[in-house]
Amino acid sequence: MSHIVNRLADCTDQLCQPGAPFEVIKDSSSHFSIFKNAPATLRDLIDAGRQHGDQEFLVYQGERLTFTQFFKRVDALSYHLIHSLGINNGDRVAIAMRNCPEWMVSYAAIVSVGAVVVPLNSWGSADELHYGLKDSAAKLVFCDQQRSELIQSFLSKLNCQAIVARIAQGDIIGDSDFDEIIANNWNKPLPAVSCNTDDIAQIMYTSGTTGRPKGAVSSHKNICQAIYSFEFHAMCSAMANPQAIEKMFAGGFPPCTLLSVPLFHVSGCYAAFLLNLRGGRKTVVMYKWSPEQALKLISTEKVTIFSAAPSMVLELLRHPDFHSSDTSSLFSLGGGGAACPPSFKTVINNTLANAYIGTGYGMTESNAICANCSGEAFTYKPTSAGTLSPLVEWQTRDKDNNILSKGERGEIWLKSVCNVSHYWNKLDANSKQFDDGWMATGDIGYLDEENFVFVVDRAKDLIIRGGENIYPAEIEAILTSHPAVSEAAIIAEPDEQFGEIPAAVIRLRASAELNHNELGEYLLGKLAVFKHPKHIWFCHDELPRNAAGKVLKSELVQKYIA
Repeated sequence: MSHIVNRLADCTDQLCQPGAPFEVIKDSSSHFSIFKNAPATLRDLIDAGRQHGDQEFLVYQGERLTFTQFFKRVDALSYHLIHSLGINNGDRVAIAMRNCPEWMVSYAAIVSVGAVVVPLNSWGSADELHYGLKDSAAKLVFCDQQRSELIQSFLSKLNCQAIVARIAQGDIIGDSDFDEIIANNWNKPLPAVSCNTDDIAQIMYTSGTTGRPKGAVSSHKNICQAIYSFEFHAMCSAMANPQAIEKMFAGGFPPCTLLSVPLFHVSGCYAAFLLNLRGGRKTVVMYKWSPEQALKLISTEKVTIFSAAPSMVLELLRHPDFHSSDTSSLFSLGGGGAACPPSFKTVINNTLANAYIGTGYGMTESNAICANCSGEAFTYKPTSAGTLSPLVEWQTRDKDNNILSKGERGEIWLKSVCNVSHYWNKLDANSKQFDDGWMATGDIGYLDEENFVFVVDRAKDLIIRGGENIYPAEIEAILTSHPAVSEAAIIAEPDEQFGEIPAAVIRLRASAELNHNELGEYLLGKLAVFKHPKHIWFCHDELPRNAAGKVLKSELVQKYIA
């Protein structure tokens, strides 16, 4: 057993014991484990950011906002929601924008007045936005001009108003102009509202890889406990990795996060926006991902923290301009939203020798909470998602719903105060996925003898070849270890003899060449022959991904097999 395992256990005991900052108790109403000192509502959670005053909070395309300036906008918008629009507790209010300060102001204002925030996928089409607005029955939507043009034709039929931000110069929107609303309500106080910890706070649509997204319903308690769990993991990891933290402080750079993932996903909304708002850290916001632009921002803004999909982190570190850019401030690197390939740790160590690396496991339905792995724990078990939050109970079950022994692979089920209670308007899905406080994740994994979480694959991606289970993630990990391969996806190909067999779509690195025979030879000795993909398609285009960074395998099946 590694010393880090004992240190993490000792630090958890210290932080969670009676009287400690992260004291864990049993909730009297739900009987879940909860953090005693976590805020009760999102309004309480967000208001903690007011103490940071004139410190810089947001940087966006040359614009800068202090914490005070941010909250002035939140208060003005909150006042307008209550006193001009008559938004009531429980009313659904959507956000359909790309990353920008107005997204964050809107989110904070909506939840602060007791309304239900509905973050919509800003990458979506008009049809997808229509679905989200209709399904949630939103009374109001905050949108940027591009999304406004997509939804204008059907807003009146949905009885939904729009407030538009980032309006092009010269265009006139009228009463629904975001900036005009802020100006007209400047210096107005945050309205007093009644809000309960168990009230619905958010409907966040899953970034599913197939079918229509489902609205995951979270209460104020769900999200507040989740954010507090993030803070617990950060504190626990810092205590368990003192030398790494000393190096960070020795660098002399104040904490600063580069936000490059979508705010409409839990990674961007929680791990960057809400945590930085509470913690007093500067956030540099990217409108969309660009490794070239990211390197410029890291250099000019002295970014210390960058967490994104593993493919984005690797794209940054492998960029031709990386070594000629000033990345001296960059210390903490995290990969989330999708499994980290074996090359993740290797590339980081070869590029940033003193990097503090982390990953984790969670999902929209768990409000991003389950396990976390950073610092020495990541070095010790880089293929693990880390150790469980003190709030989370774990099970693996077989296809017949039988509970499996520790170490056995099966579908992961989680029980936690952070889990959503249900899906919005989805009775069938609710009956299948929720069971007496437990929630099915749709992922295959196991908990090892040292209580580290391992996520093997998505259940629906499992390939059954003549009765043999084949996990695509295992093959993908080996394929991406080849120096010519940038990313790889294994998909199921129908087969008359075996039912289905693995096939591969491989994106090659720039200027790299590779053929089927060369790859077959590379796989010999590394992978059982029956797992070798029979058909391989090579490409130089990025593989299609959803907002969470997961490859859209249904699109690959449609393109290469169907």
